[in-house]
Amino acid sequence: MAVQAMSPNQRAWARFRRNRLGVISLWVFAVMLVVATLAELVSNDRPLLVRYEGRWMAPLLANPPETALGGDFQTPTDWKDPFIDAQLGKPGNFALRTLNPHSSRSVDYFEKVQSPAPPSAANWLGTDANGRDMTAQLLYGFRVSIWFAIALTLVGTVIGVVAGAVQGYFAGRIDLTLQRLIEVWGAVPELYLLIIFASIFEPSLLLLLVLLSLWGWMGLSDYVRAEFLRNRSLEYVKAARALGLSNGQIIWRHVLPNSLTPVITFLPFRMSGAILALTSLDFLGLGVPPSVPSLGDLLRQGKANLDAWWIIVPTFVLLVLTMLVLTFIGDALRDAVDTRKG
Repeated sequence: MAVQAMSPNQRAWARFRRNRLGVISLWVFAVMLVVATLAELVSNDRPLLVRYEGRWMAPLLANPPETALGGDFQTPTDWKDPFIDAQLGKPGNFALRTLNPHSSRSVDYFEKVQSPAPPSAANWLGTDANGRDMTAQLLYGFRVSIWFAIALTLVGTVIGVVAGAVQGYFAGRIDLTLQRLIEVWGAVPELYLLIIFASIFEPSLLLLLVLLSLWGWMGLSDYVRAEFLRNRSLEYVKAARALGLSNGQIIWRHVLPNSLTPVITFLPFRMSGAILALTSLDFLGLGVPPSVPSLGDLLRQGKANLDAWWIIVPTFVLLVLTMLVLTFIGDALRDAVDTRKG
């Protein structure tokens, strides 16, 4: 019985699976992404479920006032308050807490050790200079970094593919004009503009995403332009023109699918660059506002508190692990799209 031939996508997936380090890295990255995305279910100072005097509450969804647990005030419950712990410890009461009972913003005002505090049973990786749990800071900070990198990569990829496709497919004066404009725009000092905008506007992730997207597409557009310049002269494109297909149909159906090799290959490396860019800006104080967890802010705190090794070492290890995982995934993708590997 004849063996069924594999499709190009199946062959690419087979080449990807041959790279065991890339497959393992993909699984590791997937686990890191899922855990960070569901950070509230893993690390939170609010319990997942509370039973108090026969009543059930879900503080993770709606934090009840202290009066709901026998307190005197209508303020939101502080779940680190010893009085609340004593109330929940009474017979019949129950609290289901997360694995790490700290959130990114929670500060234990009843802690007797001065911050930054070293690792302990209450804080597995210690606390930062502001008294916040390091495990929670790393988890929530990684979530901010990775989803910012994904968003910046998607935006930059779309703009880069569109710009490169227009240049490479139409060529001629359009290509020359756009190339000169890109060269002029690329000469604009990006860091200076970031400093200016940071002093004018309130720092936010959206502002950073917009500003970094203005330059983040140019490197990819050159590769897409080269692929389109090569593919536009091939026989299948000429045949599509002879059949009366429009330029949009030819680009979308024929040229673009055969020009995505550099796009797919560079995705993990572009994500690495986006994470490092956000971390660097946060380290310089030009990134996210202080209320947002940040790996760059942890590095800045570690620099200011060199004796508190538990701040800078775990942050550095997390960044290195993320960069290595993304690099190995990128290498595996490069092997997958390389048809010369069989």
